Amino acid sequence: MWQTINDKLYKKFEFTNFVEAFAFITKIAIESERVNHHPTITNTYNKVEIWLTTHDAGNKITQKDIELSSVIDKLC
Repeated sequence: MWQTINDKLYKKFEFTNFVEAFAFITKIAIESERVNHHPTITNTYNKVEIWLTTHDAGNKITQKDIELSSVIDKLC
């Protein structure tokens, strides 16, 4: 479930290993580029953390973030 923290959508994903985590990040990159909306992503071994906010809207959550979060959920 996505959380709202400091006007950002946040979610942590855990995978079996680094390769699976990195493959997930690659899928996110492709979809993010397609919709021209890019999240902040961190990766430590099998953990991926994602923050979504819209910079053009003053770093607030917008419909773009909600839609991308839904797409991301479908990728894992």
